[in-house]
Amino acid sequence: MKILDLFNLTEQQQAKLAGLGNVQVIEPQDLNDNNSKEIDAIYGWDAHAEEVLTASPKLKFIQSNSAGVDYMPLSEFQKKGIILANVSGIHAEPISETVIAYVLSFARGIVTTAAARPDKRWVGDQVRMQNYTLKNRTAVIFGTGHIGEAIAEKLQFFGTRTVGVSRHGNPVAHFDEVVTDDEGTDRAAKADFVINIMPLTPATKHFFNKKFFDEMINHPVFINVGRGPSVDTQALINALDQYKLAGAGLDVFESEPLEKSSPLWEMDNVILTPHISGGFQEYGAEAFDILYKNLASFIQTGEVAVNKVDLSAGY
Repeated sequence: MKILDLFNLTEQQQAKLAGLGNVQVIEPQDLNDNNSKEIDAIYGWDAHAEEVLTASPKLKFIQSNSAGVDYMPLSEFQKKGIILANVSGIHAEPISETVIAYVLSFARGIVTTAAARPDKRWVGDQVRMQNYTLKNRTAVIFGTGHIGEAIAEKLQFFGTRTVGVSRHGNPVAHFDEVVTDDEGTDRAAKADFVINIMPLTPATKHFFNKKFFDEMINHPVFINVGRGPSVDTQALINALDQYKLAGAGLDVFESEPLEKSSPLWEMDNVILTPHISGGFQEYGAEAFDILYKNLASFIQTGEVAVNKVDLSAGY
């Protein structure tokens, strides 16, 4: 079996894969017209993978190194009978910690005081009585998978009421309540924090739009650690300008890098991070664990062990 490595496998990891049997790792710099036709599996995704997708009739398994797969040609995978797996689950801890950092920054006045720092303004009297605790606040979380559950668990520790929004509306641990998408906007309108971690699909593109933000009667803080295109950027900017939202913590954007001309850069009530919420030092090792488990299963059974993507649903 030949696997194209697009996510920097270490020598130790390559040796471990070799222990599965006749596994040969091909690095992108070694890819050529001949061996590109012999690739059975791909780890990661970039332009090299697109070339192999066209060239290799043997390609049957792709292990993404990300959780979101909306940037991949899923319909083409379906046509060719290619199995796709992601690394869903490894982001839960880092992203949930990032969300807590955003939430506390707004609740404890860090955002306001940081905005005053360039002018060397001492805003203690102004901010002190505006601060609040998370106890008895409400967070509505759009997405109740691994990440949503981890966020809900951490927020409950602070005494925050957690409401999950999902397609199914089924109960999930650490959520005080789970409602369907149809009920989500109503719950969000009365929340203190609205948190998006939904995958990007045709149904979720611009889910957070003018109509959604116009419903926000409690002026919540909006947090997006899901996918950038699920938010209509101009509608978000208008909602911030009009105080439909008290602020925003944004890690993902419709266009990345965020345009230098975007008004979001200048907004004092907005936290911007450059798509880093899911990153952590051990990422490569944890992603490899999933690859190894899935490749071992695929060699033996033709199926993957974990994280198989539903190509029709997009996640």
